[in-house]
Amino acid sequence: MRLAVLLLFVFRLALPGYEFEFPRDHGSHPDYRTEWWYYTGHLRTESGKRYGFQVTFFRVGIESDAPKATNWDLQHLMPAHFAITDVSGKSFRYYEKLNRASPFTADAMTGRLDVFNEGWRVAMNPDGSWKLIAAEGKDAIALTLRSRKPPAVHGTNGVSVKAQGAGYASHYYSMTRLEVEGTVNGQSCSGQAWMDHEFGSAALRENQQGWDWFSIQLDNDAEVMLYIIRRTDGTPDVTSSGSIITSEGTVIPIRREQMRITPLSRWKSKKSGATYPMGWRVELPPFGVTLTLQPLLREQELLTKGSTQITYWEGAVDVTGSFDGYAVRGQGYVEMTGYDKAFRHP
Repeated sequence: MRLAVLLLFVFRLALPGYEFEFPRDHGSHPDYRTEWWYYTGHLRTESGKRYGFQVTFFRVGIESDAPKATNWDLQHLMPAHFAITDVSGKSFRYYEKLNRASPFTADAMTGRLDVFNEGWRVAMNPDGSWKLIAAEGKDAIALTLRSRKPPAVHGTNGVSVKAQGAGYASHYYSMTRLEVEGTVNGQSCSGQAWMDHEFGSAALRENQQGWDWFSIQLDNDAEVMLYIIRRTDGTPDVTSSGSIITSEGTVIPIRREQMRITPLSRWKSKKSGATYPMGWRVELPPFGVTLTLQPLLREQELLTKGSTQITYWEGAVDVTGSFDGYAVRGQGYVEMTGYDKAFRHP
């Protein structure tokens, strides 16, 4: 579940019956208003330093009936975020960009993976792997990503429902087991990453406050994705859902009533004033899964006043627990929105 914007009917709605095709669907879908390519992961250097990272490329379509006359016409906005969790240094840093789409500033190709925003880029290599690069301030990554599993398509009949009503949904898949090699801040590293790609044209409804999203990679080669859409009264929306991805790559849908997520503590941000859950117990009783998630740092909050205008927490976590009667460990990422105010795009 990712940052969505207002529903405008000049764009296609995410409706049941969409059939994914790869590698085509790794590319851009400009007929839909909002799209993002979301990379998160955990890295270790040869010297033992540990990092979390997030790189996100957004595309936001602009409603216009005017024909495009030049490459500088405003058809899409392209925000981007880059964050580093320096676990060894106990620090968190983030950067943001905002450009109009053009061949010269920021763009996303159709039919293949090639997305860039100034010097930040993700694209497919000739051998089928992906290259992800981002550098800003004191932080830089240059990573090669190789997928061990096929895309995991979430939801049913090609849509991941986010609210009741036609079109309040997205087309959503994840690459849940990406093996990583490359460099972080000039040091050789390796690790694992996760990619979400989502596109649609709908927003949250008026009675929805925000969401909590979880990606979990376990050492038994299974993964879990969950999102809880929070209503304004604090209860989880009926459309909250998720997936278990087995070691073989099979995707098992999870319904709201099949999951229980309990916060273990709270943390108040000095920057935004928002109070977030901090630490979680995740229970999936029908599947024999009980996990505890602990953040590597509490302060992993982004205040993106220079791009999406959204305040959200996106952070690296460690995972312990049991899966089908066996002890497991793992790692993941958690995203939380709507804790400073209800998530509404201007």
